[in-house]
Amino acid sequence: MQTPEAPEEASKFVRVKDGFQRLWTPHRMAYIRGERPSPKQGPGCPFCDVTERSDAEGLVVRRGESCFVVLNLFPYNPGHLLICPYRHVPRYLDLTDEETLEFTSLTKQAIRALEAAAAPMGFNLGMNQGAVAGAGVEAHLHQHVVPRWGGDMNFLPIIGQTKALPVLLEDTRQQLIEAWPGE
Repeated sequence: MQTPEAPEEASKFVRVKDGFQRLWTPHRMAYIRGERPSPKQGPGCPFCDVTERSDAEGLVVRRGESCFVVLNLFPYNPGHLLICPYRHVPRYLDLTDEETLEFTSLTKQAIRALEAAAAPMGFNLGMNQGAVAGAGVEAHLHQHVVPRWGGDMNFLPIIGQTKALPVLLEDTRQQLIEAWPGE
């Protein structure tokens, strides 16, 4: 079916009920267009901007000396975390030895906190470096920690390109803070 060129041509098109229900998520358009989703948009990197906000406003779960843990604003699953260095570096190889140690330590702590808070059955861990590798924010290294459960994928993301998340980001953040392992 073609889209009508002018409103008067709209009457040429017959609307047929297709049997699908719609889950409208207009807030996702900022992500689809590649715009920064932050309500306080300004110049700079979204990960650098997070560090200038309060933990609650920036969805920061944990701050270390050289790295921090933040909830993904567009999570694949509840509890989807990002481990980021404070320093603006594009590649894993650009981290100092000290940053690499804390980056790895925070990743392990994130997994332990997720296990305690949500009992996932597995995890996806990964870094996408460069646009061809799928990096959404190429200039600032970050590692994804995605908790997984049996049956957590269904038709909705495939057919509807929509992910239903049963937990609010603020609630997930609080659960992880409470479950974060001691130093």
